[in-house]
Amino acid sequence: MEHRRDKARHPDAPRSGKGASYQHKRDRDAEGCASKRFRPGGQTFCSVPQSLSTRRQLYERDFPVYKQPVEVGCFSLDSERNFFSDSRQLRYYSDPGKSPKLNLRDGHHDRFIKRDESVKERLDHLLRWILENRVKLHSRNAATSPPCTLGVDFVTWRGHLTKLLTTPYETQEGWLLAVSRFGGTLYISEMETEAARVNRENRTERHEEMMYWGYKFEQYVCADDVHSVPDGCGVVNTNEAFCTVVQTRLADHKLLFSGEVDCRDKDPKSPPAPACYVELKTSAEICTPKQRSNFHRYKLLKWWAQSFLPGVPRIVAGFRDHDGVVVSVETFHISKISQLIKNEYNCWKPTVCMNFCSDFLSFVKSVVKEDDPRLVYLFAWEPHRDVTFSVHKDSEYTFLPDWYIKEMASQRNPETRQ
Repeated sequence: MEHRRDKARHPDAPRSGKGASYQHKRDRDAEGCASKRFRPGGQTFCSVPQSLSTRRQLYERDFPVYKQPVEVGCFSLDSERNFFSDSRQLRYYSDPGKSPKLNLRDGHHDRFIKRDESVKERLDHLLRWILENRVKLHSRNAATSPPCTLGVDFVTWRGHLTKLLTTPYETQEGWLLAVSRFGGTLYISEMETEAARVNRENRTERHEEMMYWGYKFEQYVCADDVHSVPDGCGVVNTNEAFCTVVQTRLADHKLLFSGEVDCRDKDPKSPPAPACYVELKTSAEICTPKQRSNFHRYKLLKWWAQSFLPGVPRIVAGFRDHDGVVVSVETFHISKISQLIKNEYNCWKPTVCMNFCSDFLSFVKSVVKEDDPRLVYLFAWEPHRDVTFSVHKDSEYTFLPDWYIKEMASQRNPETRQ
């Protein structure tokens, strides 16, 4: 059922690279147009806007229409990152109690297999799912889309959309999003910024260990099947993943995206996916009003955005002490987070997040017109700046793989099949 999700709960709602062929600059005057900024709400001063403002005041409009996300499929990645179009990696939540005293440091040095973060997978796993399920996708969207298309405007990862939702309030980290139009659909894939690469390659040992703590918490509270119990003594392998694939619509943008899911509810009477899914988090224990305020203002923003997008209804958080021991567990219902933050001064607003995301997608549509998988529009943003873009042909930013392009093309043109 289509509705304006959360509207009733929001009373306050009212760079150039290798292979670049040409680059758009924010302050360039062209064809007599002094300013080509995309106007929030979808109107532009000129036909091809050059930038998009991220000033949060511009997005304090009514909460946009966001259809209830529908799960259209799932896939799993095993311990060696092999793809399977099924739910074999789905785990089941097991309540650890309110004060479980879980040692998150256990196993970090001797029972931990970490995924190689230098390997950039782009959209590849989601694209493999699309190839295996394109007939189902086409039949699902046949009534509203022309033949031989996916029937959606955008394909991306949930994490990329999460970054867009939080952009109006982000003050530390910028992003690069590469976009290509292929078969009438816009594909969005994140590129690592130089700052992010430097941070990743220079993490402290303490930082690496704290990243492990989140995975260890998942191991403590997740069982392999509905009848078993968690095995806190096993190996933590971050190659393994279960991902949902959902379809929805934000304003007039039809979205198909995928995101990793930590676990699902064990109760056989729980609603169908994605409403049965549970997101797991860890955070430092809250001891002072200032710490709680900061938790509401910063951490809850990202937690809310990540779960709201795919329709995951609740987050279970393990609060840990300085030594990595979980001292309390708390459940946050996504539908109630706006009430938690309403008394925080100058706090983030869900309506601003969703309106900015919607306007960014409109901005992308107005810019990326040429249907060519080898042509990449690179959208760049740094805190306190506008979103700008540059255009690159056959460059290091090309992300749609040949195997996907050829298979999709052969599907549209059966005579080209070997």
